[in-house]
Amino acid sequence: MVTRLSHFFLRTLREDPADAEVTSHRLLVRAGYIRRQAPGVFAWLPLGLRVKGKIEQIVREEMAAAGAYEVHFPALLPREPYEATGRWEEYGDALFRLQDRKGADYLLAPTHEEVFTLLVKDLYSSYKDLPLSIYQIQDKYRDEARPRAGLLRGREFTMKDAYSFDYTDEGLDASYEAQRDAYERIFQRLGLEYVIVQADAGAMGGSRSEEFLHPTPVGEDTFVRSAGGYAANVEAFTTVVPAPIPFDALPAPVVFDSPNTPTIDTLVAHCNTHLDGEYTAADTLKNVVLALTHLDGTRELVVVGLPGDRDIDDKRVEVAFAPAAVEPATEADFAANPLLVKGYIGPWSEKGPILGEESATGIRYFLDPRVVDGTSWITGANIDQKHVARLVAGRDFTADGFVEVATVRAGDPAPDGSGPVELARGMEIGHVFQLGRKYAEALGLKVLDENGKLVTVTMGSYGIGITRILAIIAELNNDAKGLIWPVSVAPFDVHVVATGRDAAAFELAEKVSADLEAAGFDVLYDDRPKVSPGVKFGDAELVGVPQIVIVGRGAADGQVELWDRRTGEREVVAATDAIEQLRRR
Repeated sequence: MVTRLSHFFLRTLREDPADAEVTSHRLLVRAGYIRRQAPGVFAWLPLGLRVKGKIEQIVREEMAAAGAYEVHFPALLPREPYEATGRWEEYGDALFRLQDRKGADYLLAPTHEEVFTLLVKDLYSSYKDLPLSIYQIQDKYRDEARPRAGLLRGREFTMKDAYSFDYTDEGLDASYEAQRDAYERIFQRLGLEYVIVQADAGAMGGSRSEEFLHPTPVGEDTFVRSAGGYAANVEAFTTVVPAPIPFDALPAPVVFDSPNTPTIDTLVAHCNTHLDGEYTAADTLKNVVLALTHLDGTRELVVVGLPGDRDIDDKRVEVAFAPAAVEPATEADFAANPLLVKGYIGPWSEKGPILGEESATGIRYFLDPRVVDGTSWITGANIDQKHVARLVAGRDFTADGFVEVATVRAGDPAPDGSGPVELARGMEIGHVFQLGRKYAEALGLKVLDENGKLVTVTMGSYGIGITRILAIIAELNNDAKGLIWPVSVAPFDVHVVATGRDAAAFELAEKVSADLEAAGFDVLYDDRPKVSPGVKFGDAELVGVPQIVIVGRGAADGQVELWDRRTGEREVVAATDAIEQLRRR
């Protein structure tokens, strides 16, 4: 049936919404696809649901081709499964928690690994039942601290999450590749450029983890890639560690006065004035004090030493110390730890480590992987207004461990030897994990193998952000007038616009719409009788159906104008030829 705009639930806006930060947010609200309900929460209107449904259909077709079956879980779930896997606490403030009238704890699911695992545990008991892949398309909920950019980062969003179940590692590898291949087909059908990068698994856990990123300047993720094919999120990038250097013949450390030099820049300037040689920030060892809040609520300070020409990367820090929450140490933290001499902290002291501690400050000390044995540094002496030079790693100080928290820079060597990396911005559109046996072990998912022995099932998890993809497609396909949807996801195939006051135009538009519908086109017909052509054209441009048929001045002669929003081309043709012409486009 032809959809008539005079009865369709649609109101377009001439002004941009005040809270819109990106183009997709602005246009999707103005064109009547979504409406804001709260920060990061949107209502879906008929146009939006049509586009969302088109994306979901492509996903369903490729999931079916990959051998996955669709199920559907509730968003409201009990606490117990998530507590069994540790994620009730691990998710921290990002989890929406609530209680029913009896005081029982529930959550709004941010992801569904636990209940998928329990479903298979309830129904399957033999290796003969595997491999199995099941999926759902469902809303997820995460209490984002700063929801922004419309659908690109919200508190409620729609995802496709699939899960594979195998009883051997080889089976998991095959299931993983099948899903990975399906993702490539999905993104190709949607016309989305993507880069597959190594990623950190985060709270999901597991081993192999890859993200599908769409390169875009508005992306929230930084990734690196080399000309030789290496690609990774900055969180998953690993430093190429230099070889150790012999240090037996190196001179002893020397403490020197360094008044008013609490920063790397002031320290380098002082050294170049008062010490022999020429120094840069790379010769200094920066020591950053961080506060970790562990899952049990305890607070711990740690110190991280890294080359002075590098800064701390927030995302890499978050991964390095997960699941603890990380923040910079506060003035109160320094006041409570007098051995931390702010601006002059270091891993060594002339007095040696404090009693019972290996660290000169009594606080756990970590190092950047570049600080290898034999490297010599200028750093704080743990005495106010004093630094130490010729401090040698491995001889004068050691660490409690090494952490990847420093910023990654263009030109850093790729860990696989494929050359220097460049940095780019991207938006995550899909993520595939090899979860392994983490969730199956926690929840007791076992099956009998060929020998009648109980074995723990191994799992994979595969997610696609449906609503985020919709926003990215909108972000990519627009002009100054409005949206321009690709044919694969457009809410309608053709937008017929009747203009003028002549009854002949409306009669011909009615016939053209019916003929197009009969020929298999999904038609939106602007039949509003007392709306000016300018308003109708403005709405057509804003809504973004890729093919527009204008019926107006040439109606008496049986002519219509075909308008391709993708190219801007317009062509007058006989109404009887319109269907054939549109099929060729």
